[in-house]
Amino acid sequence: MLQSHLFTKAQRSAPKDEQSKNAQILIRAGYVDKLMAGVYSFLPLGLLVLKRIATIIREEINAIGGQELLLPALHPVENYVATGRENIDVLFHSELQGGQKVVFGQSHEEVVVPLVKKFVDSYRDLPLAVYQIQTKFRNELRPKSGIFRGREFIMKDLYSFHADEKDFEEYYERARGAYKNIFDRAGIGEKTLLTFASGGTFSKYSHEYQMLTDSGEDTIYVCEACHIAVNEEIIKDLSGTCPECKKDLSKKGHKAIEVGNIFSLKTRFSDAFGLTYRSVDGSDKPVIMGCYGIGLTRLMGAAAELYSDEAGLRWPSSLAPFQVHIIALSEDAAREAKKLHDALEKRNTRALYDDREGKSAGERFFEADLIGIPTRVVISDKTLQEKKIEVKKRGSDKAEYMDINSFMETV
Repeated sequence: MLQSHLFTKAQRSAPKDEQSKNAQILIRAGYVDKLMAGVYSFLPLGLLVLKRIATIIREEINAIGGQELLLPALHPVENYVATGRENIDVLFHSELQGGQKVVFGQSHEEVVVPLVKKFVDSYRDLPLAVYQIQTKFRNELRPKSGIFRGREFIMKDLYSFHADEKDFEEYYERARGAYKNIFDRAGIGEKTLLTFASGGTFSKYSHEYQMLTDSGEDTIYVCEACHIAVNEEIIKDLSGTCPECKKDLSKKGHKAIEVGNIFSLKTRFSDAFGLTYRSVDGSDKPVIMGCYGIGLTRLMGAAAELYSDEAGLRWPSSLAPFQVHIIALSEDAAREAKKLHDALEKRNTRALYDDREGKSAGERFFEADLIGIPTRVVISDKTLQEKKIEVKKRGSDKAEYMDINSFMETV
């Protein structure tokens, strides 16, 4: 892509009304724009990152049998009355012409269960797993953590349906494996810990995935032996010991941000809507459910905090909007830079070429560091004389001089 065609522009300073690190740097680099508290526009660069996250999630969830669908965001309030959740404080309520009361989807148990009920009759129809990637709405009282916690955000929610606990537990373990793969591929796996947390109204405990970061909203305690963690909210219930190996947890709490969760719903929603299946012996039995969520926008914010420095972002290749950022420092260099850009694009290697007029070398380098594309290529009169290009990895102090053919092979 030619940078002169890019819709957004980088900003020198952070917005004064934004306290969170993730939103400050993403706004400055032109990835997102704040419309109001808890509501952000995702600009072309930001949308490319979200699409990369979505691709990783789709591949891993499809691999464990998930079938993608898309459910409505507008829900009849009667469905929430059936589950006793019509008055939870995060719901946005509205009323249609004619008087029908509706809510905006904060999650989709109240929609997916009645849908599945239409298609599940027998044990032969189970197990089943369906998921979506969709916008959610939650009336957060104080959305102050940038894109970590918004009133409008994008989430992957997966729901699994099972005939018995054994089948559910087997799928639950597969989901745990898929989540590990997702966070590893997104580049945050080493900092992300499986964390025991409160199960709320559904079960005694749930599992969160918490990424260690100084700006995190939660405090977790880590088991050095198992490399799992416990959320502060249940540390007293466990007497400060690891729920898996029973050894003492670290006495020092660590700040972390939740990037995903998985938990058992048991028959909580199946009972509310009468979702049953006919068993082998002919009797009707309730369907057992699991729920598995990942906030795409939250994961993007977490990665932005993890992969940034004083100069700006430094995306891992798996999430970067482009793989190569090309900068030319003369007219002759510009012609070679355009050729390199076109050659990379033909090989399906996404490249951003800074072809803008009137920009100094310092301005170009400043914005390249801020945007954070993994590899920067500089072409100048000097490199042309040597028939080389200057290649520098974002975050590295060293540049390497390569001929174009060698670069094309390695990139």
